[in-house]
Amino acid sequence: MKMINKSLIFSAVAAVLLSSCGGGSAILSTPIDNIDNTPIKETELTLAEKQNWGHLDLVTDTIPGMSVDKAYSEIIKDKKGKTIIVAVIDSGIDINHEDLNGVLWTNKKEIPGNGIDDDNNGYVDDIHGWNFLGDAYDEQLEYIRLVASGDTSAPRYQEALAKYEEDYKAALSGKERYDQIYQKLSEAHEALTNHFNTEDYTPAQVNAIETDNAELTEAIKSAKFFYANGMTSLADAKKQIKGGVEYFTAQVNYNLNKDFRGRLTGDNPDDFNDKPGYGNGNVLPVKKSESHGTHVAGIIAAERNNGLGANGVANNVEIMSIRAVPNGDEYDKDIAKAIRYAVDNGAKVINGSFGKSFSPHADWVRDAIKYASDNDVIFVHAAGNDSKDVDTEPNFPDDNVDFVEISNTYIRVGALAPEYGTKLLAGFSNYGKKNVDVFAPGAKIYSTTPENEYDTKGGTSMAAPAVAGVAALVWSQYPKLSAAQVKQIIMTSGLAVPSKVIVGGDAKDIRPFSEVSKSGKMVNAYNALIMASQLSK
Repeated sequence: MKMINKSLIFSAVAAVLLSSCGGGSAILSTPIDNIDNTPIKETELTLAEKQNWGHLDLVTDTIPGMSVDKAYSEIIKDKKGKTIIVAVIDSGIDINHEDLNGVLWTNKKEIPGNGIDDDNNGYVDDIHGWNFLGDAYDEQLEYIRLVASGDTSAPRYQEALAKYEEDYKAALSGKERYDQIYQKLSEAHEALTNHFNTEDYTPAQVNAIETDNAELTEAIKSAKFFYANGMTSLADAKKQIKGGVEYFTAQVNYNLNKDFRGRLTGDNPDDFNDKPGYGNGNVLPVKKSESHGTHVAGIIAAERNNGLGANGVANNVEIMSIRAVPNGDEYDKDIAKAIRYAVDNGAKVINGSFGKSFSPHADWVRDAIKYASDNDVIFVHAAGNDSKDVDTEPNFPDDNVDFVEISNTYIRVGALAPEYGTKLLAGFSNYGKKNVDVFAPGAKIYSTTPENEYDTKGGTSMAAPAVAGVAALVWSQYPKLSAAQVKQIIMTSGLAVPSKVIVGGDAKDIRPFSEVSKSGKMVNAYNALIMASQLSK
């Protein structure tokens, strides 16, 4: 295919967008555009590439990152920008993490620990943000709350009931299967560890065992089964299977349990004005495994080039932690309050790496999203991980009713995988020509986790903060741009992939990349800064 001429796009957008921005010096670099003949990377990514692939450059590295490192080395260099506050609405953040403790938002109007709402914002001792969940952790899914209500006249009740009956049965089956596998794996690993007197035995060593011992023979048989299915270490396999056990156990006991009640804040989640200021100022995760928010925060703002585990996208931000997403579905009330809290306390970018398909008070959240837009704040939302078309299947929160948008600063993000070519779209990622705006790196992303650790996670939850980071990076350098302009820059300056991709993980569903999002683009920080420079002249 013919490449799209980026210089023509830049001129067209400059003519359409408001350009009375001022500020910032012109950039002499040229945008990345010649990707028609970009080769597909044949070799496996190195460890360094795996841990940083979202920051790499498609043309130079043949890896479909956002050209973040190139943006720093060729454009930003030592330029100082304006500090941008980015609110992370999530499961809490380990604000003591070695790679995050230097980039925290601090409410300077509040005196820590005095039990007084010093700044009169309705929240007592909100030093680094707010926790709308209190001490709660596990929660039901939203459609389970609908079934538990017993209100058969409620919209989508019958749909929720049918889904519950199917999903609960599947969860019970999954739990039983994973429990059995985990037990068998644990027994095999224990027997082989005792045999070798170490956990670090290899498949070759296992295959070389000669024994008449029945227990050890059974252990060898089990180990060979796991090796044949791609596992090279039973210790690692045990960790993975344990994750499955915990997932299905949580589903059966909490997420899909009609009788479980997880809320501890004493308010009525169906009354928006009930008990103002509920929750507390402790924004830390309740437990170490509640790592999602810490991972998201690191993608945006982990301190760059400090010799520690990960680099964030943006280098001049303060992270505001808002805990509102439990181990289950978030409440609409919490999300709406969280968005408004972020706006009222100075956030310019809000990241929302959460979502659900049922939303009884979607209007509350839409009103909050519009509130953010009206106050010149960007809201970045993850598209979801159900491999579905969100133009035809509901995914909340959204910014429209029947495709009539109520915000011009809402950005919904799908996830890319680190492989340029037909497998570029992450198989789990939702998509939509009308309701997904852009795509960004989201599969196999390395970032911060609680207690000074780092890990690799995947999801559109990882793609959204990548875009939030780019928004903050651009806005930091060109602070006189409007939120709507920053959104349009991100959407228009991305790379248009001139090829077809597998959609929804279905090898039979292959479509042009241009048809899976509104922009038809993968986000590119380097190009975004160039366009911002042009609009700021």
